[in-house]
Amino acid sequence: MDQITLDILWSRLIATVNEQAAALMRASFTSIVREAGDLSAGVFDRRGRMVAQAVTGTPGHINSMATGMIHILERFPADSLVPGDILITNDPWKTASQLNDITIATPIFSGNKLVAFFANTCHALDIGGRGLSADSRSVYEEGIFIPVMKLYEAGKAVEAIFELLRANVRTPEEVYGDIHSQIVGNEVGGKQLLAFLKEFNLEDIETLADEIIGRTEKGMRDRIRSLSDGEYRFKLSIDGFDAPIVINTCISINEDELAVDFDGSSGAVPRGINVCLNYTRAYATYGIKCVISPDIPNNEGSFRPVKVTAPPGSILNANFPSAVGGRHLVGHFLPSAVMGAFALALPDRIMAPGFDGLWDTHISGVERGTGKYFSFTWFSAGGTGALKGQDGLSATAYPSGIAGVPVEVIEALAPLVIRRRELRADSGGPGTFRGGLGQTIEIEVLTDEPYLFAGLYERINFAAPGLHGGRKGHTGRLLTNNRIDLKPKISCRLPADTVVTLEMPGGGGFGPPMKRDPMRVLNDVRNGYVLPKSARFDYGVVIDTDRWEIDESATKELRQQMIG
Repeated sequence: MDQITLDILWSRLIATVNEQAAALMRASFTSIVREAGDLSAGVFDRRGRMVAQAVTGTPGHINSMATGMIHILERFPADSLVPGDILITNDPWKTASQLNDITIATPIFSGNKLVAFFANTCHALDIGGRGLSADSRSVYEEGIFIPVMKLYEAGKAVEAIFELLRANVRTPEEVYGDIHSQIVGNEVGGKQLLAFLKEFNLEDIETLADEIIGRTEKGMRDRIRSLSDGEYRFKLSIDGFDAPIVINTCISINEDELAVDFDGSSGAVPRGINVCLNYTRAYATYGIKCVISPDIPNNEGSFRPVKVTAPPGSILNANFPSAVGGRHLVGHFLPSAVMGAFALALPDRIMAPGFDGLWDTHISGVERGTGKYFSFTWFSAGGTGALKGQDGLSATAYPSGIAGVPVEVIEALAPLVIRRRELRADSGGPGTFRGGLGQTIEIEVLTDEPYLFAGLYERINFAAPGLHGGRKGHTGRLLTNNRIDLKPKISCRLPADTVVTLEMPGGGGFGPPMKRDPMRVLNDVRNGYVLPKSARFDYGVVIDTDRWEIDESATKELRQQMIG
């Protein structure tokens, strides 16, 4: 296929999946999908190979869906499907490693010929069970488990599945509505694809898929071949549940193939922070891509040269029926573990670890005045790690890519008042390039009755480490006005007058703080990112805050003392 034709077809394919995702988001019933963008969407060929993905979405969803489609087709082979069939599952071991993440796959037919699949994964507001916490001891406690099933058969809804969902979730309207928005997204993508095939006189996307996937694979292998053969290792410690978790990473490069092995990592735990291998692959391959091939398309071809393994029964390859509801509290740290392994080999391409584990908050109860039950979930971000030439990003969700929900939306959809939402000064790790800042959120609940508070929070005990002389960021904290001791991964009932404050962790710094340009430090202090005392202590810079100038002689003397 000539380059010009390929570029045109590729652009149209990307436009198609972007329209698929946009339609899904516009139709969504929840801020989780509509504002936060906790979804992924993609197009697959008849063989179940992902060809293209939408620009929105999370690596945990899209990369696990890429391999999950193979599991779906094992249950329902392509030849067994007919027009009007729609498939559904939330099997953690086959898709996104959590029951809340529902995958919908729709076969697209031109006449009676199957030409492609459109699939998407979205986080459901509720799935029953214990809700948003990690205190389950098995997946049976975490909600309703949907095997790979037909949601629609030959155009007719399988009502039993909808009835089971309605009876087992706390917010049936929102869950039911979002499932239909997922169906709509796939339908829109399918219509766009059929118009695209007709315009270019194509019978299906098989030949185009072969070309795209083949070129992607070649590009990925070329990037791997440019690296030095050998092994690269890194060990990262995080809070865990009752005891710290160790992620032990070994990257092996052999010519044009790369292997990531997590042998030596902690074993599975009897709580809901275990990770299924599908999700481990998803975030490990994302970390590899960020380091060596951010400009190469993400599809079947980019996965082929990379192998990801973890010992069965370990926290990164949990066996059924392990509890997995908070799997991102471990899985989201894998890109940092991968980058840490490459820290010496590719220092210009990696960044220090950040807060990594997305902070999820759920509050439910009875609204003051109306007596109505409410249930609301949102996600918040701390600071990312710094990298060579750039400070870490503040209050930014990496590696998940999920957007923060605006205060106005939170307060409009739930009886909550966000008293304060601001960047948390000094939370980023000092360095030649400092870590990104976390944020502080203070929450009041408008209720006269005790309410349920649940959260999935990490880096309360273990801070994000710096790299190449950079220092660690600050850990997170959970505070209340009445001094109730909140646990970071367990739900609890709080008195009606309880005001909760979340202080989110910052990212690690990159390079020695003493090498930071004093003018950068001055700007940090001016903008409230760094306090004058910490500027002196961490960076060896003395600032005259009356005139907002650097005291050059005092700075020179202080730095000489610190070096000595």
